[in-house]
Amino acid sequence: MAAPRRNTLVEIFWQLHPRLYRWTGGRIGGSIQGMPVLLLTTRGRKSGAQRTNALTYFPSGASYVVIASMLGEPRHPAWLHNLRAEPNAEILVGASRIPVRAREAADPERARIWSDVVATAPDYAEYQSRTTRQIPVVVLDRR
Repeated sequence: MAAPRRNTLVEIFWQLHPRLYRWTGGRIGGSIQGMPVLLLTTRGRKSGAQRTNALTYFPSGASYVVIASMLGEPRHPAWLHNLRAEPNAEILVGASRIPVRAREAADPERARIWSDVVATAPDYAEYQSRTTRQIPVVVLDRR
């Protein structure tokens, strides 16, 4: 089965998913296609308003890894730009709120994580093939 692409149905899902996740403490929406999901709350770099996105993640020790793939779109997701402007954020994993500090993984750490991600979730290799940008790998370290 081909990796999903951005479309109206995906957009609606992205808008509703965080609400369902919060409402149920992650019991609904806590995983997508067998991958765990967290809610990332950032501060908008232009508006200053809080923004929340549901993202699949990969556990990495005490940290969480998220991938700024945006389904292989040509531009980075807004949440990545927000984290670049203000790396302190909060995640919700199930019902647990966790303050985090984001950093983009650089090689060789990025290469190692990317290899593990693609082995676990091959759709990410397809997302990379859809775009000329290098998809960022973001590590969320507990504060």
